[in-house]
Amino acid sequence: MFPAVPRQLVPHIYTDDEARRLLAATTALGPPESMRVLTAQSFFALMFATGLRISEALALDLDDVKPEGLLIRQTKFKKTRLVPLHETARQGLARYIERRRAAKTTPSLFVGFRGGRLAHNSVRPMFKKMLEVADVKKANGRAPRIHDIRHTFAVRALEACPEGRERVTQHMLALTTYLGHSHVTDTYWYLQATPRLMRGIADRVRESLGNGGAR
Repeated sequence: MFPAVPRQLVPHIYTDDEARRLLAATTALGPPESMRVLTAQSFFALMFATGLRISEALALDLDDVKPEGLLIRQTKFKKTRLVPLHETARQGLARYIERRRAAKTTPSLFVGFRGGRLAHNSVRPMFKKMLEVADVKKANGRAPRIHDIRHTFAVRALEACPEGRERVTQHMLALTTYLGHSHVTDTYWYLQATPRLMRGIADRVRESLGNGGAR
């Protein structure tokens, strides 16, 4: 009668320092100027900058890089969306594409060691090596996941949420669309992912009660 509620893994929210160390650790994957290192740097930098699902990033083609941003086609919920890019992310991606166009002929944006599309089974060993070199781990000693980069993006975006009920609502709806969630409730889940957010919610509730619930 009462179906089990799926257990959500507690995500690892990367600090800014951890993100920088991880990207710096890509140099351990090969010669500093090699395409393997450049691909890893560009791929994971884009993940941190956009919060894309790993499957979405791997599926990108060169033609999906538009002046307005990244065209994410037919994703998890069979929707296509446009993901705007910060200028720094755009510049970094442009530098990678300049090298990548000269080196490969495949239509995929990110290329693997053998010249085809970069695959899951290539990315995971890369990330494992990066975690080891950067010495990034959870408090319990376990290795964080690639998917935790998406969690980190969502949490940081929520932490930047402006004050005011209407502005918060607009911010949540915009983030839901940006992340490609099917419903805004999928985005609200990230509120519990960090003590900082929960403390902020508790403080607002306490202030509201102190004002007779006016807020």
